[in-house]
Amino acid sequence: MADRFWEHFPHDADVGVRGVGLTPAAAFEEGALALTAVVTNEPVGAVTPVAVTCDAPDIEFLFVEWLNAIIFEMATQRMLFGRFEVKIEGTHLEGKLWGEPVDVGRHQPACEPKGATYTALRVAKDADGRWSAACVVDV
Repeated sequence: MADRFWEHFPHDADVGVRGVGLTPAAAFEEGALALTAVVTNEPVGAVTPVAVTCDAPDIEFLFVEWLNAIIFEMATQRMLFGRFEVKIEGTHLEGKLWGEPVDVGRHQPACEPKGATYTALRVAKDADGRWSAACVVDV
């Protein structure tokens, strides 16, 4: 199995996103890719950078804050993001998103995520040594 990957998991009418990596930051980056894949299966250009910062009381809440920061930027900038870089120090996150304006004809967006939730929230080091970050996204 790969050291880094993302996946979706079923949850009623919403969708679960999970990122896996060798570090919490890598798992958060993969979780962000899973979030983008909720919206589109088409490639997203990493053209325009957008910086975000997040703070939370613990690393699990930080994952929700991170995804909600991306959802906010998607909505307000009218962009999709295809590349992510995360630096985590304690419960503070510095992130960079690279993306491009939504092109409805090319990206064929399936839905607009409303927000990351605390449902099925888990950020932890798994038995295999990799980190997993997961939660349900309201769509």
